Amino acid sequence: MKKQTVFLFAILFICSVMLVSAQKPSNKAIEKSMLKAYKWQQKNPNHEPNDWTNGAYYIGVTKAYQSTGNKAYLNGLKSMAEGLHWMPKDRWFHADDIAICQSYLYMKDEGVESANLDPTVSVLNRVMTEKYDWKDPIRPIYWWWCDALFMGPPVYVHYAAMSGDSKYLKANDKMYKECYDLLFNQEEHLFARDMRYLWEGDQEYLKESNGKKIFWSRGNGWVIGGLALLLQKMPADYENRPFYEDLFKTMAAKLKSIQPVDGMWRSSLLDPDAYPHGEVSGTGFDTFAFLWGINNGLLDRSEYLPAAMKAFNGIMACQQKSGMMGWVQPIGADPKRNFSADSWEVYGTGAYLLAASEMLKLNE
Repeated sequence: MKKQTVFLFAILFICSVMLVSAQKPSNKAIEKSMLKAYKWQQKNPNHEPNDWTNGAYYIGVTKAYQSTGNKAYLNGLKSMAEGLHWMPKDRWFHADDIAICQSYLYMKDEGVESANLDPTVSVLNRVMTEKYDWKDPIRPIYWWWCDALFMGPPVYVHYAAMSGDSKYLKANDKMYKECYDLLFNQEEHLFARDMRYLWEGDQEYLKESNGKKIFWSRGNGWVIGGLALLLQKMPADYENRPFYEDLFKTMAAKLKSIQPVDGMWRSSLLDPDAYPHGEVSGTGFDTFAFLWGINNGLLDRSEYLPAAMKAFNGIMACQQKSGMMGWVQPIGADPKRNFSADSWEVYGTGAYLLAASEMLKLNE
């Protein structure tokens, strides 16, 4: 009898969690939460303004402005870009260092008069015409780590749309496909972070505590979030668009199939039991991608909305009263347990703003 009572309470608890997680917060509550997150982050800067971390943050700020029209976001974007003189970071060959250019391109779209894209275009052209030797066996291509697929491709595709020059689409296709061929696992439908996690040949590869391959949550969040960003700007009739749409839908299906009951993906996707709490940055990018896919007809609303809603409410619950987004894994390249309710990073805020911006569009 006691076991039955415990079982009943467990079922009731799960049902209550599912009911709460299925409810969409009001747009007013979402906008208030977004602004709190933004204001807190602006008061607590981290890293150089044109670092990749801030590249991810400011694309979230860009989308927050587009979805709300609140000039506070635009003012922050203009202040950042003008302070940097519209420059990428230093390494012309590194996708991380052009991530900030995503925001520059959107500001040009929004009619910011001071927008200067010359430094951005110079780097894009240099990558297309010069060869950089990483001098490292795990770095045989330009975009040798899956995170790069968030940092670089949206810049190439957006500028292609802006300039009308298809050579930037072709350049993206080449570098993207190289990364896909190198790191995408055709059985698991997820990306290895880099070549250290491929499990090929006789080499002893890294693995999770349950013996499974390591697939990092934020790493795959970078990829599917980047796909959502580049598909927004890729021409609908572009000959290679089906490859990106198919990859987007394939990854979304996999992520939905392994989503934990509370909605938040753990730091390690295939060993969730070893990670007691969901991770905000990876979950945020996944949620943004799910919601964008729903809003743009790539993902079935009835099938994916419950998953997206659970994930979004899970992220929102990780925001502290100050506005800070907690439960963000620090900078890394693989799953870790080194974060808590008080752990934050700028890209975690960016991921939340991206997801929230799409959540605001659900009723449109």
